[in-house]
Amino acid sequence: MIEKKNVKYKLGLSLSGGGYRASVYHLGTLKKLKELGLLDKVDIISTISGGSITGAYYGLTGNNFEEFEKGVLSIAKRSIIRGIFFSFRFICIFLFFLSFFSLVVMLLFTAYAWVSTILLIAVFFTALRFQFKIFPVSSIIDGLYSRWFFGAKTLKDFNSTPVIAINATNVETGRPFTFSKFKMSDSSYEYPETGAEAIRFIPDDFPISLAVTASTCVPFAFTPIYIESKFFEKEEDFHKVKPCLVDGGVYDNQGIHKLTHGNSSYVCDIVIVSDAGNIMPKINSFTNVLQLLVRTSDIFMNRIKNYQMIQHVYDNYKFNRKSVAYQSLGWDFDTCLKGFIQNLKKGAVLQEVIDAHGISSEDLAEQNWISIQQKLEKRLNYSEISVKQPSEDELRTARSVSTNLKALSDEQIYALIKQAACLTEIQVKLYCPVLFGS
Repeated sequence: MIEKKNVKYKLGLSLSGGGYRASVYHLGTLKKLKELGLLDKVDIISTISGGSITGAYYGLTGNNFEEFEKGVLSIAKRSIIRGIFFSFRFICIFLFFLSFFSLVVMLLFTAYAWVSTILLIAVFFTALRFQFKIFPVSSIIDGLYSRWFFGAKTLKDFNSTPVIAINATNVETGRPFTFSKFKMSDSSYEYPETGAEAIRFIPDDFPISLAVTASTCVPFAFTPIYIESKFFEKEEDFHKVKPCLVDGGVYDNQGIHKLTHGNSSYVCDIVIVSDAGNIMPKINSFTNVLQLLVRTSDIFMNRIKNYQMIQHVYDNYKFNRKSVAYQSLGWDFDTCLKGFIQNLKKGAVLQEVIDAHGISSEDLAEQNWISIQQKLEKRLNYSEISVKQPSEDELRTARSVSTNLKALSDEQIYALIKQAACLTEIQVKLYCPVLFGS
């Protein structure tokens, strides 16, 4: 909580999705916020997908930042993908299908070749009908998260502050489903239509590993997570609704929705957004339907991100009117101050931010943009921040990291942390000067 002139500001931090790339990138953001003396003032951390790994781990170990940092770095060195491939379930399924197709091939050279067609059709439809039960990928991931990262910890084991809000997407309702120490809910269940009773859940014993799994289970790749009856306040409600949870990034890949939506119990006055999203690459060759499906999904996600940025960042001054410091892996440091000046020109910076920077109405009226920029550079110690930005090679390394759960190299980790820390410092100082008491 930030207090200035007897006014208290609730401070929120959102950590986007993006696999291990996001997990490590957000470590850089948290390190910089701690260095700036702001991390302990954060009230809510809203997380999505890969950001949920970092946020959940911070919720358990944040009181000892050194332990937290070492833990996140060790997490990024363990490949979840490798763990899936070497799991007992995957090996059994692989051996079964290897034996099955060997049998089919053998039958082709016998008088019973026709049987192979029947077997193939039967296995195909069985696999399609019972895919999630035959190969529950998310259950395997939950086991790995539990064994490697979170142990048997449950939501009640989170520190009380900051509140960690882990977000998944509820396919049943098309809304976010949020896990925290104090509650787990979907607003459409908690605040139903007139006449219907609210459906509530019991968070205390819900495994953190399973909440993070729900937040990270990407559709098409992983299986959805369902809430067991023992986590419903009223057992009969289990037969009324069936939350089907997938990656939180399907609804909100930046984690900002819960922090800015007026009716949210997690809403904050000042929001810092750490976005591990990258520049969308151009692809001009597709050889199968799966590639096209994945690319289409990426386009949808990119459109959602752009819409959110317009609503919560570029047009924030019209609607939410909150101090929002947004930074993204795909941004260049040199464009940050220029972007702030452009926002000043079009009147898109809140008056309280203008006042905190000491920008006079005369300078704005006379459009002394060069003078304003020079004053900001001096006030922010811009040159000192500038020398901390990653080199072109380091930036390429950071942006080359894909959004999966494969282990990262030291070089990739260093580059991601450096980019996040540099952008966090400049954006927070530009857009949230109230945090620094001036």
